[in-house]
Amino acid sequence: MNNEKNQRKVIQFSITGVAIVLAIVHLKCPDLKIDLITILLLVISILPWLSPLFKSIELPGGLKVEFSELKNAEAKAKKAGLIKDTPLDKEVKYSFLKVASIDPNLALAGLRIEIEKALIQICEKHNIPAERQGVGQLMRILSERQIINRQENAALLDMLSTLNRAAHGHGYDERIGDWAIEFGPKLLETLNEKINAA
Repeated sequence: MNNEKNQRKVIQFSITGVAIVLAIVHLKCPDLKIDLITILLLVISILPWLSPLFKSIELPGGLKVEFSELKNAEAKAKKAGLIKDTPLDKEVKYSFLKVASIDPNLALAGLRIEIEKALIQICEKHNIPAERQGVGQLMRILSERQIINRQENAALLDMLSTLNRAAHGHGYDERIGDWAIEFGPKLLETLNEKINAA
């Protein structure tokens, strides 16, 4: 994962450097003045550094990247106690982890399925019929019976909604795969604790 981050930094520096050099060359030419091309090159030079601030970046060809929504959902889940900063006790293996580096969108869809399965198991442990119930209905019932508190309910609904949208996105963002690998198992571990405590 560090190697990927280093590669990302090299790409960021390269894009920024090339765009700045092109802007300087463009300005040094006596016939040229600051125009749309210069401004565009300067904008391109700062884009790699601003990407964490974007909710969504849409590029030509329909490539759409949504990462900040996942970070916001993660912050809510941490505040609700659903994602703990402590390392996992044992190595957990979920199927979505196998594809996270290859297809982050598929990994997010897999994580969403794992969360839904865990919620169904929590319902079954508390003798709540889960058949023919949507995940929203299950969450409402679990919240009404105080099996999950309001803060956990809100965080999970936000997380599921974000995962759903991100999983249906087009394009590749390696940060999304990294996010699924790092935080998905922690969230599922907390839900498994609720299953075992029932």
